[in-house]
Amino acid sequence: MKFEAIQKTIDLGEGREITLETGRLARQANGSVFLSMGDTRILATVVSAKTAREGVDFLPMSVDYQEKFAAVGRVPGSFLRREGRLSDYEVLICRIVDRTLRPLFPSDYHAETQIMIQLMSSDDNVMPDALVGLAASAAITLTDIPFDGPISTVRVGRVDGKFIINPFRDELEQSDIDLMVAGTAADINMVEGEMDGISEQDMIEALKVAHEFIKKQCAAQLEFAELNGGRPAPREYNHEDNDEELAAKVKADCYQKLYDIGKIPADKNERADAFSNAYDEYAESLGEEFMAEKGHLVKKYFGKVKKSAIRNMVLETKGRLDGRKLNEVRQIWTEVSPLPIPHGSALFTRGETQAMTTVTLGSKLDEQLLDSPNLSGKSKFMLHYNFPAFSVGEARPNRGPGRREIGHGNLAARGLKRMLPEDVGYTVRIVSDVLESNGSSSMATVCAGSMALMDAGIKVNAGLSGIAMGMISDPETGKYAILTDILGDEDHLGDMDFKVVGNDKGIYACQMDMKVDGLSYEVLEEALMQAKEGRTHVLREMEKTISTAREDLKPHTPRLVRFAVEKDKIGAIIGSGGKVIQELQERTNTTITIEEVDGKGMVEIMSADKDGLDLARSIIDGICEDAEVGKVYTGVVKGIMDFGAFIEFLPGKQGLLHISEIKWERLETMEGIFEDGEEVKVKLLDIDEKSGKFKLSRKVLLEKPEGYVEPQRRDRGGDRRGVGNDRRRDNNRGRDNRGRDNRGRDNRGPRSDNRDRGDNQRSSPSEDAVG
Repeated sequence: MKFEAIQKTIDLGEGREITLETGRLARQANGSVFLSMGDTRILATVVSAKTAREGVDFLPMSVDYQEKFAAVGRVPGSFLRREGRLSDYEVLICRIVDRTLRPLFPSDYHAETQIMIQLMSSDDNVMPDALVGLAASAAITLTDIPFDGPISTVRVGRVDGKFIINPFRDELEQSDIDLMVAGTAADINMVEGEMDGISEQDMIEALKVAHEFIKKQCAAQLEFAELNGGRPAPREYNHEDNDEELAAKVKADCYQKLYDIGKIPADKNERADAFSNAYDEYAESLGEEFMAEKGHLVKKYFGKVKKSAIRNMVLETKGRLDGRKLNEVRQIWTEVSPLPIPHGSALFTRGETQAMTTVTLGSKLDEQLLDSPNLSGKSKFMLHYNFPAFSVGEARPNRGPGRREIGHGNLAARGLKRMLPEDVGYTVRIVSDVLESNGSSSMATVCAGSMALMDAGIKVNAGLSGIAMGMISDPETGKYAILTDILGDEDHLGDMDFKVVGNDKGIYACQMDMKVDGLSYEVLEEALMQAKEGRTHVLREMEKTISTAREDLKPHTPRLVRFAVEKDKIGAIIGSGGKVIQELQERTNTTITIEEVDGKGMVEIMSADKDGLDLARSIIDGICEDAEVGKVYTGVVKGIMDFGAFIEFLPGKQGLLHISEIKWERLETMEGIFEDGEEVKVKLLDIDEKSGKFKLSRKVLLEKPEGYVEPQRRDRGGDRRGVGNDRRRDNNRGRDNRGRDNRGRDNRGPRSDNRDRGDNQRSSPSEDAVG
């Protein structure tokens, strides 16, 4: 059976195309789209229940993006050898899609909805994360699920001043902008990315370029739906019980009181108690019987009236819940080294938000192993963000980092990693523990992380700060208020959450979620410039505590040295089965790694013991050093024989110090001359060209004794052997020239010339083998 596939192609320019297909795969889903770009294939499906579960008053939507290892031709590295829980990278993509789609479903639509996107084939040079939003939106657009879309996502890069939409992976490596932008044909509603210190004007220009392509891709989705028979009419649903008369009553009874509470400056807990007491008093005035029947609606309408009253209070009075001006940052208090043992630490407090951040410096062995289809290898930089329940005064079990924590930590990491010097050497782990939270703990993490890096002695390129911006607007009147350093309540009731990370040079990371339509670029630029003012103020406050990195690491911080050796020396450093490097680490109390990079051996030694580190370095230098004739070395006695001692004058290199080369005076025995392990200064006299054996001398480094006479060298044909020759001549009288005596016997048996050779005797086998 063959199914007819419907396709639509989107031209991105410069030979790049995206193809949408439906009708062939996953036909039982409410909607399914198979997206292609290059060799990348993404399957997006959406299913939404016909009815809502009882008691649900929100949209229970799940977005899951998963990359298959088969997509890149790899077997998973996990124990089970199958795909497991989503990686942080996949979670971040899920968040992008969720934040883009969720605001476009009706607020009263509460049916269980599941969006699944799977990477089935991966082109090495195509970035799939910029395509998943388009695939998901196209799948929803083919269904009758109520949805105020379509939307699309694009990535914006800039290479040599030229903006590129959905750049290839190799192009992105050369780009100074990596910005994900999502929105509808009318508005932008999500921005996230990192940059290399760009200006606010550059940011606006990038958003404009992105939105033009978003409009094009949204139009293509509608055309795609027409090819499939047209976009279905939205399904009918009724997922909420409403009482318009009761809603009007709650507003009339409570609006002014809630407005007045909002006008009184208060801290988080005081304000929460005031609103809670107002609700309790109102519920009591309605009576238990009424609340038993309509209490859930009263609570919902009270919340809506509260939101409306506070929004109007801000727009009309230009005041805020805690009494600040619109562009005013809360009081800041900072401290470095609050913790004595971590390699670097900082405490950043801004109003009722507080982050304790630590920096740990590790070796190459501490690098993070990345094992996902599109992210394999190792990472030398990690940032982990923890948000415990007590930070907001709640009690709930700690189940590890959720998607929110992963997303907030990633935003801080994107900015801070660009401050690290290229030659940092260390594996750097930053951990941010949020101790209090009332608005933008991720930006507190950026500030505390920047100071902790300086406290650790990392020569960062510059300090970095972050600020969270908000906005409240009224489309009917055109009024709006841009809020600097928003509170948690302002985030909840506002129309925009815009986080900007940067310094005096420019913007390095950002994240924006829009909850209102029709935001003009002029208002967005105003928000960016107000954010610049806010983050600059924060940075100046941080600099009062620490402005540059410490000159040196803390005493207990492990030192790190990295140097290159010749490729052919790697084996000698490691040794057979790793014996040499393991013994060296144990002897010097260091951690040593070595790998081949660009035809060289890159050695890394790490230790908190400077003496041990220096010793390890000198030993490795010795292993790599070529022996030089005529050079003086400090060696170690490794063995004592009758004829001399074996001296290790360089790591892994031993030579024979013959008994005749120890002193100018003649030695009859080696007894009591040396001990094993004793240090001895020697001079390398010669290297045998054939055997490579080393000849050492100690006596040449000593002063000759007064009256010393060099003994006359006697060889095998000298005077010493003359006596023996004379005797042999006497004994051989009467023998013929062939060695026979007068009786005809053959006397050419074994010679006994070696009986009295003295100093010129032949070396023993063990001496000859090493010397």
